[in-house]
Amino acid sequence: MKKQSQNKWLAVLIIVLFISAATTSVYIFNSEPDYFKDNSNAEQKTAFTSSDGAESFSKKNILDSLDVLKQSYETVLLEKTYLSEQLKSEKENVERLIDIINASKKPSLSEISIYRKQLSDLKFSLDKKILEINKLKSQNKSLLTEIESQNVVMYKQKAANDTLVSNQKKMESSLKSASKLDLNNFKVVALHDKKSGEELETNKAKSADKLKASFIISGNAVAKTGKRIFYVQVLDQNNTVLGENKLIEFGNNKALVYSFTVAADFQGKAVNVYGVLNSENQFEKGTYFINFFDKHEIIGNTSITLK
Repeated sequence: MKKQSQNKWLAVLIIVLFISAATTSVYIFNSEPDYFKDNSNAEQKTAFTSSDGAESFSKKNILDSLDVLKQSYETVLLEKTYLSEQLKSEKENVERLIDIINASKKPSLSEISIYRKQLSDLKFSLDKKILEINKLKSQNKSLLTEIESQNVVMYKQKAANDTLVSNQKKMESSLKSASKLDLNNFKVVALHDKKSGEELETNKAKSADKLKASFIISGNAVAKTGKRIFYVQVLDQNNTVLGENKLIEFGNNKALVYSFTVAADFQGKAVNVYGVLNSENQFEKGTYFINFFDKHEIIGNTSITLK
């Protein structure tokens, strides 16, 4: 009887322990959702805070990059290239983008992405233009170097040409000078004609029948050969031209009044040349001046005094 009573209390104790364990399990199970819920809210709150910070940080980075990009545009614009108008327009786009981002207090992730894309496009465009400008600079530098080299060559060629022209002019001048006839030994004598035909030199006016003017053409191997005409001008005491007293014009307002001409056939060797002025009436006493001309250029002179 006693053994049955013990077994009965043991069974009751087991049931109580089972119910207690079950109650504890239900309490713990029911408490877990609030814990996880609180933790989930905390994590979401932390994640949201971190997202706002990242967006603010991204906005600041983009604005800083845009400021640097703007300064780069300003630096490139100082060079005043043919791309200046395009660069100026793109710089204004940078400034407008800065204004738009500054006006956006809390840009979304999609807006940040758009801003990044616009920043990248603007930077790419600037880099491309800088490469083009540098390429043109290099080409211009090469072109300037080539032009300078050509200028040096042209300068040397011009100097050589000038030297050749100068030498040619000197040669022509030397040749002209060398080919010019040398006339010298200018003389004038008064002659008296005898009945026998003999001519006697005289210094008396009443005896003088003619004035004989003469000169010598020196030999010259490079001078032009052939017939040459020279002009003789005889002036009396009154500065009157005696003899033919003819006017001849040579052009360029050059003219000469001469008394008579002298012809010479020059063949490169020395030759004596003379001409005669016959007295129309009688020579007067006094001094006569005789000038010798090769065309309009005077080449010699002399005088004679008759008593």
